[in-house]
Amino acid sequence: MKKNVLVFGAIAGIITAGWMMVAVVGHYNNPNFEGSMWMGYASMIVAFSFIFVAVKNFRDKYNNGTISFGKALKMGLYIVLIGSTIYVLTWLVAYYCFMPDFMDKYVAHVIDKAKAGGASQAEIARQKQQMAGYVSMYKNPLGVIVLTYIEILPVGLVIALIAAVILKRKPATEVGIHTV
Repeated sequence: MKKNVLVFGAIAGIITAGWMMVAVVGHYNNPNFEGSMWMGYASMIVAFSFIFVAVKNFRDKYNNGTISFGKALKMGLYIVLIGSTIYVLTWLVAYYCFMPDFMDKYVAHVIDKAKAGGASQAEIARQKQQMAGYVSMYKNPLGVIVLTYIEILPVGLVIALIAAVILKRKPATEVGIHTV
């Protein structure tokens, strides 16, 4: 199980981190974050779909075709943790080394989008206040880490849960012969 978790967790992390690096370059060439955001979540879904492959591989090749819901979920959660950690570490490098002004650009994008959408002054003020909270969190590396995990973990957790439900398989019961 450990090998499957490590291999497929690394694959998930490489997929999400790789897409992030493509998006990082795109942010500086195109200030519209919308396409990058949707593609980022799509890459997370693709990356964490490897949970299905890992659990099925373990179940069929190493566990006699059976796996409990709990064990399948545990495998999925470990894969999510590994993939998410690679994603977070990649973001820390990208943010601190290449995009230290990310939050300034993102806040400007959010406010411009609200204005273009016809938001009232009160709505724009609320949006600015909410974004100020995120900017404040981004001033501390721990805040960056927490917000980045919050971005990716829910996607992985849902996929791990779905995989565990779909791939669980109880051992076949043997038919016993009873004599009277």
